[in-house]
Order: sequence, then structure tokens, then C-alpha cells
Amino acid sequence: MGLFSTILEKLGFGGAQAAPAPDATAVAPANAAPASQAISVVDVAGQLEQKAAANPQKLNWKTSIVDLMKLLDMDSGLGARKELATELGCPADKMGDSAQMNMWLHKAVLARLAENGGNVPADLLD
Repeated sequence: MGLFSTILEKLGFGGAQAAPAPDATAVAPANAAPASQAISVVDVAGQLEQKAAANPQKLNWKTSIVDLMKLLDMDSGLGARKELATELGCPADKMGDSAQMNMWLHKAVLARLAENGGNVPADLLD
């Protein structure tokens, strides 16, 4: 199981499988229902706000991938972030600069949560 699947599970997406990356080449059968119809909405923002309020550290999941991962009781070290970035298809030019990778990764995780039926504030998806 990949790290993004772990994030989905920790946020209550149940047995949800991560939606394929936008550049995936798999084609859904013509008679298949759109994935959005089968997805129930998960209040990602509400859950993370609750976890942040209950956490003794001041963690800002809205701007920091490290803080988001900490709130989910995940390893937020560079190795884990690189693994997650690789899993989500981070461009190679961003992988060599941890700050750029972190910014890309934060946006990618929130976007993928939204794609999987998560309620993510629109201003965090821009």
C-alpha cells in the first residue's frame, strides 16, 4: 500500500483506492459510472482542523505537508516525503530541492484528496 492510500485511510476514506494520477493512461469502460458518483464526501478540512486543535504543537496543515503528515501520525521525514512525491508523480526538477518538492507535494496531496471525494477548501487547491 502506498503512502497516499495511508493518508486516505487515516482520513476515513474507508477502503477507497486512490484515483489514478491525472496522466494515467487507463481508460474506463464506456458503461462504467463516473467515479464521482461512487465517492462519498469526506470532510478533510474539518478532520484536519479538529486534529490541529487537539494537537499540542502548532501545526498548520493548510500550508505545510510536514504538518499535514504529522497530524495524521505519519512519518514526515524527508525520505517519506520523497517517497510520497515519487508516488504522486512529482517532476524530477522539483525533487532535488526539498522546499520546491514540499510545496508541490502539499498541493498535489490536497488535489488528490479532492479528486477522491474529499472536502478541501477551494483556496487551497489553486
